[in-house]
Amino acid sequence: MHKRLLPLLIAVAVLLMLFRFWVSTFLQPANLLDLAQQISINAILAFGMTLVIISGGIDLSVGALLALVGTTTVYFLTTGPTTAGVWLAVPAGLAVAGVFGLANGLCAARTPMPPFIITLATMLIARGVALRFNEGRPMHIPDSQELFLAFGNGRIFGVIPVPVVIMLVLFTFTAVLLHRTRFGQHLYALGGNREAARFTGIAVKKIEILVYVICSMLTGVAGLIHTSQLYSAEPASGVMFELHAIAAAVVGGTSFTGGRGTIYGTLLGAVIIGVLDKGLNQAGVHYSLQYIVKGAVILGAVYIDMRRRK
Repeated sequence: MHKRLLPLLIAVAVLLMLFRFWVSTFLQPANLLDLAQQISINAILAFGMTLVIISGGIDLSVGALLALVGTTTVYFLTTGPTTAGVWLAVPAGLAVAGVFGLANGLCAARTPMPPFIITLATMLIARGVALRFNEGRPMHIPDSQELFLAFGNGRIFGVIPVPVVIMLVLFTFTAVLLHRTRFGQHLYALGGNREAARFTGIAVKKIEILVYVICSMLTGVAGLIHTSQLYSAEPASGVMFELHAIAAAVVGGTSFTGGRGTIYGTLLGAVIIGVLDKGLNQAGVHYSLQYIVKGAVILGAVYIDMRRRK
């Protein structure tokens, strides 16, 4: 594992030094903290995506679901009692995420439909439902909801962004789940050879359902953070977030064929994608070239993965 992570660590170090020469303030503590906060949402999405891809599946619904979680949460925040709104709104948003995850998992485990089509359909459904809120217009979060706004904008001890702390907690949770539990062992077995996993007595359908639910619940947390950071729910937000999450997982070494990948690599993949985004933006590179660079990085990562498998 350490040998596989070494090239990613080198890539992170090279990118940081490259952008330090390009942007003089890039390695200043304030800028690095801001970078970590920006990375947090994609990293959380990518943790869940990694689990799904290792199982041999894919989840294209996470971007739209992120927007739906935000609109649902803010709807309850703005219609319920101010004093108890957050305690009702947050569970409501996470419940929506859980329902979509369960639907994805049941369809993937109990029907012959491919996960690509299943989650493409639920992506469209989630986006459509999100756009039904407030006729597709942004929904402002009242200033009185300080607790919810702190979820995405607060800082512990006035320094460490709350989203970064949440990201690290979820990183620890998913790393332990994947690398230190029987569930993780069964997940690798499922992705490596589904039929062999079934013959060894692994509850394949149960594992597959659970992995989609976990992915959607992590998406729900990312949706709460994203909505809080925007100070409003944007029904049209989250576009291409699923692709960024897939990119972080793939760059981090997760194989599209299933059965291989690590949460550690995914975190480094999210860091690489985040450094590229922020560095190219601060360097004034045109956004069209940014897409080209990120596309080339993803293509290179997949090519390297295929070469290693041979």
